[in-house]
Amino acid sequence: MRVVVQRCKNASVTVNQKVVGHISDGLCLLVGFTNEDNEKTIEKMVGKIVKLRIFPDENGVMNKSVIDSNGSILSVSQFTLYADTSKGNRPSYMKALNGDEASKLYEYFNNELRKYIKVETGIFGADMQVSLINMGPTTILLEM
Repeated sequence: MRVVVQRCKNASVTVNQKVVGHISDGLCLLVGFTNEDNEKTIEKMVGKIVKLRIFPDENGVMNKSVIDSNGSILSVSQFTLYADTSKGNRPSYMKALNGDEASKLYEYFNNELRKYIKVETGIFGADMQVSLINMGPTTILLEM
């Protein structure tokens, strides 16, 4: 499982010219799954994300989590996180989990996050446009 975590001032995802998810002050997550992922992988990743201390405290030091900062999460599925270009210039997505299984894990992932924090999402498998203002910028790649 790979997740690109971006600390943001605001973020939104649009499908067919309609905003389907929007947050202010929080994390924008780009989420990809591979064949080895399961519910335990997701639970471990969710724990890491909600406790990740990348928000400033009263001294301006990155010492608070998204929960401590009263933030929210925009979660966007992105199978291209498993692109492999080692054998040429056209990416192979063989390591990405198939759509049906990935959709189930993505739903489970978002439901696990919702146990801790407000979560908005894109639409799995849709052609999405993601907009955000990255604070910092702070972008971290997590992998389990």
